[in-house]
Amino acid sequence: MTEYLIYAFIYLIAAVIAVPLAQRFGLGSVLGYLIAGVVIGPVIGLVGEETTSIQHFAEFGVVIMLFLVGLELEPKSLWAMRHRLIGLGGLQIGLTALAFTGAGLLFELPWTLALAIGLILAMSSTAIVLQTFNEKRLGRTEGGKNAFSVLLFQDIAVIPMLALLPLLALPELIAQAQSAAASAAEHHEELSLVAGLPGWAYGLVITASIAFVVVGGHYLSRPLFRFVAASGLREIFTATALMLVLGVSILMSLVGLSPALGTFLAGVVLANSEFRHELESNIDPFKGLLLGLFFITVGAGINFSILFSEFFTVIGLTLGIMLIKALVLFLLALIFRIRNSNRWLFALSLAQAGEFGFVLISFTVQNHVLPPALAQTLSLVVALSMMFTPGLFIFYDKIILPRFEHSSNEREADTIEEQGTVIIAGIGRFGQIVNRLLIANGVKTVVLDHQSTIIDTMRRINTKAYFGDATRPDLLHTAGIEQAAMVVVAMDNQESSIMLVKHIKHSYPQVKILARAYDRGHSYRLRQAGADVIESETYHSALEIGAAALRELGHPPRLAQQQKSAYKRVDDELSAGLYQAWLGESKEGERFDNNYLKLFMQFEDRIHEEMAFERSNHETEESHKA
Repeated sequence: MTEYLIYAFIYLIAAVIAVPLAQRFGLGSVLGYLIAGVVIGPVIGLVGEETTSIQHFAEFGVVIMLFLVGLELEPKSLWAMRHRLIGLGGLQIGLTALAFTGAGLLFELPWTLALAIGLILAMSSTAIVLQTFNEKRLGRTEGGKNAFSVLLFQDIAVIPMLALLPLLALPELIAQAQSAAASAAEHHEELSLVAGLPGWAYGLVITASIAFVVVGGHYLSRPLFRFVAASGLREIFTATALMLVLGVSILMSLVGLSPALGTFLAGVVLANSEFRHELESNIDPFKGLLLGLFFITVGAGINFSILFSEFFTVIGLTLGIMLIKALVLFLLALIFRIRNSNRWLFALSLAQAGEFGFVLISFTVQNHVLPPALAQTLSLVVALSMMFTPGLFIFYDKIILPRFEHSSNEREADTIEEQGTVIIAGIGRFGQIVNRLLIANGVKTVVLDHQSTIIDTMRRINTKAYFGDATRPDLLHTAGIEQAAMVVVAMDNQESSIMLVKHIKHSYPQVKILARAYDRGHSYRLRQAGADVIESETYHSALEIGAAALRELGHPPRLAQQQKSAYKRVDDELSAGLYQAWLGESKEGERFDNNYLKLFMQFEDRIHEEMAFERSNHETEESHKA
């Protein structure tokens, strides 16, 4: 018992030290976990033989992750992505396996051995990729969605692979391990519901198992969760959620299917459940811990003796495999018209081998497909490719993405062919609303924006807009700034918006300037630059949400409206004094010092006084009515 507690402490302290440091240096949590594993395993030697056993346990984190992914996907969403799932995923598996099989034949490997290696290396790391997508918020991008489709198809493809790989067994390996084979066969029969069944019966068992997960998840889970939720004990709900995931995983394992695929299917079935969010919040912490443990065991399990004895061979194989996978993925990105930086994200994110590679390697050794020595080298290559993956994401962030963002804005400015009463600088979510309102009332506008992707999107929805930097005097002249009545400044970049306001106020003082402010400090700077009307982008919506919150909490609608009006009245009354205090202190270089802070605290006190006054008035009126 004490020994396991010591190991748990070592793994935890390694994660606590390495992961925050990796995050601070922009390396991501996955690389932090991997480095932690390398340090406590091969480098220091604090952990050793138990790593493989712990890794099998930690792989449950991948199972939980796919359950949570399934919860985010309604069945109709899964059906909508069927073309990417089957077409893109199927081609990725097929072409990658074919490429590695061909490479194996070039090295004069038996075709069965080459095909087995090709299938193993066709898999990518669901754990690393989805975890990194989640951290970097890449899952909603075009490249992220396509990568997810491929990963999901790979998880499904594990099933036919497990059926095919035993057929590739080498006769000489079978002859060398008759006793081991008998032992493995007994073990398999003991833990399997399908061992020895004929093909038709095996198919029926699998179909019945999947049907049970789907039907049971839809009809039986809701009464169960209602019963448990009625107890009011959060820990029992957590236990029930884990029981569900474990039960599905065990069932899938007993019928020879992937536990990850089974739990993903269960998640999809429960995606429309009213308990979905409760399930997510209860299971997510376990996913994070187990995935972190899994990554640590990958790092700790690297066999450095093989690496040092065959350094150039292993590194060459690892880089070669990642390059071939990236080339195949890039080709598929071209075929499926994945554009710009998303093409690179798709190719780089899936260029590694995956955690299912370890499962398949172990399976092939048990079934006498791979020699143990080759399997050890292949496991090392898989682990190293996973370790190099965070570096590919860093390369994407630092090199690829900035180049595409730069080049997308590097094109020549459009020729502005018309002039309008109002020039709108910036057609993002704020500027779009202003533009639609003006056009709907017959006001002619000229829209400028320096982000080419936004301009292209506007044109697809028949909104006329020109690509160009509104801070350029020549573009303002062409847009008719001399004849314009006003300019609406709705740019995202705060410094550029201030620069534009200063230029217009200096060169065209007759033009009214209406500006969007990001926050109070930005509004002061815009006012200082000369903007005539300034509106905070979130001010009015925040007031509306605040009033709605009061109504939902039981405040009478009329009182909630009065409170909202009182807040705005106080803000308007004190805004001039706050601005003057800010202006004086900003000139002295000591912003938000004594005077400003004192006035701001007075503002807070006035808000409380006005709220209390409105509540008192409302109570008096209600008592008179009674």
